[in-house]
Amino acid sequence: MAIFGGIYKRVIGWAMHRHASYYLTATSVAESSFFPVPVDVLLAPMVLARREKAWWYASLATVGSVTGAVLGYYIGLFLFDQVAQVIIDLYNFQEKFIYVQSLFSEYGVWIIFIAGFSPIPYKIFTITAGVVGMPLLPFILASLVARGARFFLVAGLVYLGGNKIDAVLEKRVEQIGWASVVIIVLAVIIYKLFY
Repeated sequence: MAIFGGIYKRVIGWAMHRHASYYLTATSVAESSFFPVPVDVLLAPMVLARREKAWWYASLATVGSVTGAVLGYYIGLFLFDQVAQVIIDLYNFQEKFIYVQSLFSEYGVWIIFIAGFSPIPYKIFTITAGVVGMPLLPFILASLVARGARFFLVAGLVYLGGNKIDAVLEKRVEQIGWASVVIIVLAVIIYKLFY
């Protein structure tokens, strides 16, 4: 069954849409505060579709993400019961929230550098930063450096490998798609069995 080729072409089409920059920025804001989809899922195909805009897209993703991080921070600081607890419950982050609080106690602002660059859900860290009352300026600076490094790295890698990546994806998109599905299913099964 060939379904991933059509999905790939559709995503590239969306990435070339005249409003794609707005979608990227909005997704970046939302992902850092409450939305589960990583920005990279939109950033990479946008850079692949329009390599000349790679650095612009990375900048939009960074600014949007830091804006969303500040939103998440304020949700944790001022709206814990009304909003933050709902987000924590929605994503079943109760244990992670307690663990992340301990990471803030142990590592302070450094945990923002680590979380901001890594693929782990950033929203739990932004909300927790507000809950624990981390000073806002170091939080913003750490978010800016970490998120910027991540998004410029993604944009740079796609920019440099653009034609090769595109050729491989067009040739092997079905195999890559099905392998990704298998990996995700196995990861969920392993997570359910051991955690």
